[in-house]
Amino acid sequence: MQTLEIIGAVIGLIYLYLEYKANRWLWLFGVIMPVVYIVIFYQSKFYADMGINIYYFFASIWGWMVWTKKKKKNSAKNGKISHTPTRFIVPLTLAGIAIFALIAFILVNYTDSPVPYGDAFTTALSIIAMWMLAFKYIEQWGLWFVVNSISCGLYFWKDLHYTSGLFAIYAVISIFGYFKWKRMMKDEFRPFTV
Repeated sequence: MQTLEIIGAVIGLIYLYLEYKANRWLWLFGVIMPVVYIVIFYQSKFYADMGINIYYFFASIWGWMVWTKKKKKNSAKNGKISHTPTRFIVPLTLAGIAIFALIAFILVNYTDSPVPYGDAFTTALSIIAMWMLAFKYIEQWGLWFVVNSISCGLYFWKDLHYTSGLFAIYAVISIFGYFKWKRMMKDEFRPFTV
């Protein structure tokens, strides 16, 4: 499994670099990476993380379509980096709580997961963050920081050292990614001057 972990980590680093750059090719690696991690997480009994990678696979296909679809000029969904609209905060929070509760219930009652609540929490937050990424909402980086930091500890505890290292890098890059996207967002909205 160590070789598979290394492959997953390399693909993950490429994905992260492309996400940092807000490059649409991140979605290609977002389709490949989950396939590797489905196997890794199944073998490690991280069932919710295995399930989230099935979601990542399909969400990456959807993200590619959202990022490459032509949008109306000046529309709210024009493919530019923006803040999450305040009208989404309560629905996203409630959705996250409901997803967490459902996943935790399943993991506690129907699996031998060693960390059902941690696994459920990072999975629920990841689902919300991936949705936000598809719409280029800058706050997705904050959710990824939380997910990556907690996941780093969980994977280290399960002796998935390469994956833990990858998620430690993800956590740090989440901070840099936020500030990079913030600069990019300012540049996108800067008025053209002659």
